[in-house]
Amino acid sequence: MLSNPAISRPVATPVAIPVREWLPWIVFAGIVMLFLIYFVGAEQGATAIFSGSYLHEWVHDSRHLTGFPCH
Repeated sequence: MLSNPAISRPVATPVAIPVREWLPWIVFAGIVMLFLIYFVGAEQGATAIFSGSYLHEWVHDSRHLTGFPCH
């Protein structure tokens, strides 16, 4: 009679990513999100950085989708 030896399978271990590696990416993403919120929500009128209404028209539907009033 032949006996089958137990087959050992490798166990997957999660890779630990140190905070100092992903924290700069989180900060970068937060800054990008702040700029996007500014352009969608506040770039018109007295706080406008760019003259004209091109940027307003470009993000017009985004304003309504996120609940910012624009007219």
